[in-house]
Amino acid sequence: MKRSLRLVRRRLLASIPVLLIVITLTFVLLETAPGDAVDAYLLSIGGGDAAVADGLRRAYGLDQSLTARLWLYLTALARLDLGWSVAFERPVLALIAERLPNTLALMGSATALSFAIGSALGIVAGSKPESVKDRALSSISLILYSIPGFWLGLVLSLVLAVQLRWLPTSGIETIASGKTGLDRFIDIARHLVLPVSSLALIYTALFLRVMRAGMEEAWTLDFVLFARAKGLARSRIVLRHVARHAALPLITMLGLQAATMLGGSVVIESIFAIPGFGRLAHEAVAGRDAPLLMGIILVSAVLVIIVNLLVDLAQAALDPRIGASEASS
Repeated sequence: MKRSLRLVRRRLLASIPVLLIVITLTFVLLETAPGDAVDAYLLSIGGGDAAVADGLRRAYGLDQSLTARLWLYLTALARLDLGWSVAFERPVLALIAERLPNTLALMGSATALSFAIGSALGIVAGSKPESVKDRALSSISLILYSIPGFWLGLVLSLVLAVQLRWLPTSGIETIASGKTGLDRFIDIARHLVLPVSSLALIYTALFLRVMRAGMEEAWTLDFVLFARAKGLARSRIVLRHVARHAALPLITMLGLQAATMLGGSVVIESIFAIPGFGRLAHEAVAGRDAPLLMGIILVSAVLVIIVNLLVDLAQAALDPRIGASEASS
């Protein structure tokens, strides 16, 4: 327990400079890019003279120097103030808190589904390398991994929602349905079937291949050969020795794919019209809303750090050697 707490402390301390670098670089890139939220606003209302534009920039503090604006943003972050969205005319934190749960539900469901199915099929394929089952599952995973996520989402929506009418085509829930409790939960689950399936199938293939490759390598290791020489049952060797060893790179891949899946949610949420975090990022870019985009990038970085911290803890639980040197220092 103490080793885990020390590992968490070290990882959190190491994440502080990472977040500062992300904030600084993102702020500089956004502020030096041509155009701003005032330009986007004037374009949406049909234009305006220079006096109106200058007045709006003074009201939003856009007339100050880059250094002054960066310092004001950092001091606001210290108070957990992510700023004011120019495009939505609402606090950035409120917008993110409203949209983030939808994306977490989408990503969490897709990650859990793909990890569970991918690792299980990987164990089946890696239990007997080069067998018929192994070759068949490897071929299927290669085909799935080659399919673009947006194309798969469109096909599933066309077949299951438009032609067969089994599932809703878009949205996170039925608008103004008045459903509560279990009925609302079922309604949201039905709306998430298509986007979760579109996002999960691609990563299922990836996790399957990683698990299968790790198990194939584990069969040649000394401790597995020793277990086979002792006459242990093959199922026990597969589950307690080979699969456990192969799970380490699989969990590492899970952490690496967190940022990729978060980026992939932008496309999936746009296809299925889900009011989530990724779609909010698209709207922030379209509206040149720098404060909102900064908040989205910052929260995304925090989410990736949290996921990788959980991955480190899971790896430390599977292999006590991981993090032992850090925890002892």
